[in-house]
Amino acid sequence: MSLKQWLINGWLRGHKPSRKEIRDLLAVADRDMSNCDVAGLSPDWQLNIAYNAALQIAAAALAAEGYRAERELHHYRTLQSLEFTLQLDAASLRQLDVFRKKRNISDYERAHTVSEAEAAEMKALARELREQIEPWLKKKHPDLL
Repeated sequence: MSLKQWLINGWLRGHKPSRKEIRDLLAVADRDMSNCDVAGLSPDWQLNIAYNAALQIAAAALAAEGYRAERELHHYRTLQSLEFTLQLDAASLRQLDVFRKKRNISDYERAHTVSEAEAAEMKALARELREQIEPWLKKKHPDLL
């Protein structure tokens, strides 16, 4: 499978990225990376904010490749596209999907479902993605920096 196949399947649409778009997405991720460490936040909110940072990083990488996820399963596809953009390993992709589901439950169904350890794990994963994207952009899409 590839992003081109995803486009054929109708899971993505073509997109022309801009420097400003990539800069703005990374700025949102940076803001969220900072905010998820604010003292006093519940683990639910820490995970939610770190998850959003990871989502914005994934969206930036996908946009840089010339795509956007379609609305159906938007978060899932955006995060799973990291396999093709930043070459994220299968275990990390599964972990992101677990956190995506956890976030949905804590946002829409039940409070206090996220442990401190899960929040810390999501924050670490988001930080790892943030560390990877700039070198990847410099190598693959220097015109977008």
